[in-house]
Parts: sequence; structure tokens; C-alpha cells
Amino acid sequence: MRVLVVEDDFKMAELMRRSLTEDGYTVDVMSEGKGSLTAVKTEPYAAIVLDIMMPGMDGFTVCRKLRENECWIPVLIVTARTDVSDRVEGLDSGADDYLVKPFSFVELSARIRALIRRGQPERPTVLVVGDL
Repeated sequence: MRVLVVEDDFKMAELMRRSLTEDGYTVDVMSEGKGSLTAVKTEPYAAIVLDIMMPGMDGFTVCRKLRENECWIPVLIVTARTDVSDRVEGLDSGADDYLVKPFSFVELSARIRALIRRGQPERPTVLVVGDL
């Protein structure tokens, strides 16, 4: 399974990549939000690990745009922002889970497994009928 890590801190991104690779995932790393919006259109990701504080487009905006574009890949926000208001904003922007740094890589992996296990929500069936 393929996981996208969107993290601008090179050391943190590399640690997550190594840990998730050891757990059997194929991991792509991006350092900015805009590129991730393009990447999800071309790769079949099982989950996205998304930082909030990035240059250009922040993680909240990335998450909102993913959902606006009907991208239902599970998103785990991983950030140093600890305020309840940040957690609420992250979840309300469309994230499926929120993990505060510093964290255990064992917990990161467990949360990703849980997100993948839940799967992507079923898309509603839309039936369009002409005039009756």
C-alpha cells in the first residue's frame, strides 16, 4: 500500500518515511501542500499523513481542497499545533484523525492501519432523472 507524507521538515519526513517503509508501506514524500493535490490525482494512495505548518498552502487548506475535489483518501494530520481549536479545525477541514508531535512511530503506524482499515467512505449514488 502507498502512503503520501506531506511534511516540510526534511528530518521528520525522512523519519516517517523510514518507519512506514519498515512497516511495509511504499512512501512518497512531498514538502509542500500544492504538489500533494496533484499527486493524489496520479497515485493510488491508501492514506495521507499531512503536516499543518508548511510554506505556501497550509495543511488545513490542503485537506479542505482534497474534500472539495471529492478525494476521500483517509487523512491523518501530524503537527506540533496542540490547541484544541487547531484539532477541531483539522477535523472540521476533513481530516480523519489528528496526531500531535512529538509522537511514537508505533502510534503513527497504528493510526494509519486504523484509517486504512476503515477505508474510504462510499460515494453517494446520484440518480439523475429528467422531467417526470
